Amino acid sequence: MRRRVSSFGLMLGLTVAVSLAVPAYAQNAYAADAPQDAATPAVDASGVAAHDAVGGVDPRRALLLRDMFASSVTRRLKVPAAEQRAYGGRLQQALEQNDLGSLSGEYVVLVDRSENVQALFIYFRAAPSGAWQMIGASPVATGRPGQYDHFITPLGVFEHTPENMDFRAEGTMNQNGIRGYGNHDMRIFDLGWAQGERGWGKGGISQMRFQMHATDPDKLEPILGIRHSKGCVRIPASLNVFLDHYGILDRDYEALVAEGSSLWVLHSNRVATPWAGRYIVVVDSQRKARPGWSPAPGARARAKVPANADTAD
Repeated sequence: MRRRVSSFGLMLGLTVAVSLAVPAYAQNAYAADAPQDAATPAVDASGVAAHDAVGGVDPRRALLLRDMFASSVTRRLKVPAAEQRAYGGRLQQALEQNDLGSLSGEYVVLVDRSENVQALFIYFRAAPSGAWQMIGASPVATGRPGQYDHFITPLGVFEHTPENMDFRAEGTMNQNGIRGYGNHDMRIFDLGWAQGERGWGKGGISQMRFQMHATDPDKLEPILGIRHSKGCVRIPASLNVFLDHYGILDRDYEALVAEGSSLWVLHSNRVATPWAGRYIVVVDSQRKARPGWSPAPGARARAKVPANADTAD
């Protein structure tokens, strides 16, 4: 499953700021269960996009994003090296099935919707002949079947394009006291309409609006790691800020900016990476048991979830 856009696949000529320190507003996204080491200075990744002697940007520096991920994303998974390689293989297989087997030089987001995993990975490789290298991983929540209007998160390769323009959360609560899109200003990555499997009634396939977004920071973010959404991919707030600030999936958005467009959804203080990507890939590893590196939320976190909380996106 893949949606392509022919008009936005442009190479970017971006001027990247020297310092890639975490933005101030990201501090509000930090989760209480993953405190930061106060003695650790902000990551100075000035070499990430430094030009070499011939004026180019060495894509091998793209892997330095690992340090920025570790310093700013609070909900992280420690994925063993063997598992990183295995998921890189799953990513490559999915891309090949969608005529993207030679994709390289840009970041790609991979989601495992398996009930026993519920994780998101960021990958990069510099050349088609290279292996995919993991940048970082975080817990997520995908579609929870068994209730009306709840879809199973669709599989496939989805293109993040301005044809389905992103927007930002208002931060208001719904009738159940839930901030479905998270705090004010969290970005909603809109992937457009997709064919999703209904998780209620007799099943079947229907259209659903597929998005990736933050969730209620107090009630729902603590239970990331289990299926709990209506079909979208819920992510930690700090990961939302990270993807947004560094433009990890903004290749086509930045192409429009380079052509002279003004996009209100992009912050003026963003630091867009020259290796921005545009693909979100959803797979299902169909694991029979929960791996130790992707723990489920504990009973205490689940007990704090109010009734009807799973009616949020």
